[in-house]
Amino acid sequence: MARSEPEAVGGVRLQKAMASAGVASRRVCEELISAGRVRVNGVTVTELGRRIDPERDRVSVDGRAVQTDTTRRYVMLNKPVGVVSSMSDERGRPDLSGYTSGFDERLFNVGRLDAQTSGLLLLTNDGELAHVLSHPSFGVTKTYVALVRGRMTPAAIRRLTAGVELEDGPIAADRARIVDASGRVTAQTMVEVTLHSGRNRIVRRMLEAVGHPVVELVRRQFGPLHLGTLAPGAMRELTPAERGQLLTIVRDAQQGSKARKAPGKMEGR
Repeated sequence: MARSEPEAVGGVRLQKAMASAGVASRRVCEELISAGRVRVNGVTVTELGRRIDPERDRVSVDGRAVQTDTTRRYVMLNKPVGVVSSMSDERGRPDLSGYTSGFDERLFNVGRLDAQTSGLLLLTNDGELAHVLSHPSFGVTKTYVALVRGRMTPAAIRRLTAGVELEDGPIAADRARIVDASGRVTAQTMVEVTLHSGRNRIVRRMLEAVGHPVVELVRRQFGPLHLGTLAPGAMRELTPAERGQLLTIVRDAQQGSKARKAPGKMEGR
């Protein structure tokens, strides 16, 4: 049952919450609402006086989720080689606490990169988002670029996508391709591998299984997020568009999970 009475007397005006979330100016947000392009908790809203609870209500524009909950923080880090993916390390190695200590929120990493792998690591205080992005059942892909030993052939690429047998079970890449086979001093190949598995050191083990041990490994993409030109050790807040893409993945995953648990039941509250 809708909470119409509390919404009428409290909360924040929908257009103000949207503008604060970086959707557009308040005037443009009002136009989006009037045009029927905004939904709150799955229901189209056209009245400009509608109030919402930014921390509980789910807002979307043209089907894409909007982050109205300002208590949530989403930060991209280009993790350097040598840093472990934990907030503290019993062996005294450099860890992520050096990157999160400046934030008021208690941030944690979404998934892990081994110490010798650099690249895109997401830091957040959003537990629901971390679960969806990390769990392989939701199919969120990660793309890595690896410099490997030897001249990789199309046959090796086909083995990666067909599947290789590892000590903890079979695994197949979602996509793989040779980026550059020119090499440096000795025969080396640059290869791109995309997969949704979160198993430990999985890319390194897959490439070694097809006869091409990794020399360098960088994660360039995590779901819709791209590392771009972010320098090693640098951080940046996600843009409103990036946050919307991630939150849309979470919303769709949760809706799909509910549908699987309750087949045949009508949607409603």
